[in-house]
Amino acid sequence: MTHLLFLHGLGGGHHAWDRQLLHFATLGYPSHAWDQPGYGHTPMVEPYDLGQVSAAAKRLIDSFREPMVLVGHSMGGFIAQETYARYPASIKALVLSFTSPGFGDRGGDFARQFIAARVGALDQGKSMPELAAELMPTMRGRKSDPGGLKHAQGIMSGIAPQTYRKAVQLLTTFDGRKKLKNIAVPTLCIAGSDDKTAPPQVVERMAKEIPGAELEVLDGCGHLGPMDQPDAFNAVLEKFLKRHAL
Repeated sequence: MTHLLFLHGLGGGHHAWDRQLLHFATLGYPSHAWDQPGYGHTPMVEPYDLGQVSAAAKRLIDSFREPMVLVGHSMGGFIAQETYARYPASIKALVLSFTSPGFGDRGGDFARQFIAARVGALDQGKSMPELAAELMPTMRGRKSDPGGLKHAQGIMSGIAPQTYRKAVQLLTTFDGRKKLKNIAVPTLCIAGSDDKTAPPQVVERMAKEIPGAELEVLDGCGHLGPMDQPDAFNAVLEKFLKRHAL
């Protein structure tokens, strides 16, 4: 059966996918969630750029000796797109959730403001748990799983500050908008109606640029997606896999 590889977001780690790993493993899908370089026990890469991080993803895919379905959340959606663009033969399908095809004004005012908002608290001497407690509640939706926010805060609290800083900078360098038309595998785009980080309109525009892409919008879901509404997320992903006989 098809292998699934789950790629976490900026404030995540492999435990962000606990509810997905259990669900899909029970269905018989070999399911794996990585820690991006610098996260968890995965060694850091230098330079910390899209080329090195996507190469790390390719090495992991190669270890399973067959093409995989990449399921990316937020930053993980960036890495999924970049990995496909560089190594298309290694990927059977893409699931791009709560993400976008590009950061925006790379190097511009928005990028500087984003970096300041995400790492400013660290510059002021706050810890990752303190930053997580401030940031994560702003990302939930109207219909959030009660334990999802607590789980997300716990995961983000354990990220090494130096890794978080590097990952924030990495995000601001991504722009895959011109490559969307080249995606030639089944693709599912998932959005949350209450997501302010990757609004549903942005995800919808992305889906329209990818040949044959499908779009699902989870009502009342925020940016935390797989943790915010794990059952709804699992349901749309399961239907996608079955629809394409993956």
